Amino acid sequence: VNAGVLKVKLAVALISISSIHLLRTFINAAHLEDRVVIIQVAIHVAFLVSAIAIAWADKIMMQTLALSHRTPH
Repeated sequence: VNAGVLKVKLAVALISISSIHLLRTFINAAHLEDRVVIIQVAIHVAFLVSAIAIAWADKIMMQTLALSHRTPH
């Protein structure tokens, strides 16, 4: 397990927590202002985008590392 995998797992854990909180917000949406719901959805989307970016960057880094080990120096 390397640092990249741990970053992705941490991001997934944050998204899971955010999903549960967002579900609770949707259940109580009638009692909340629209602004609150929109902000919480935006925060959740930001977590999703950042997790995808971290995973993508890790994938590119691992592919680059694998290619550098294959080519003779």
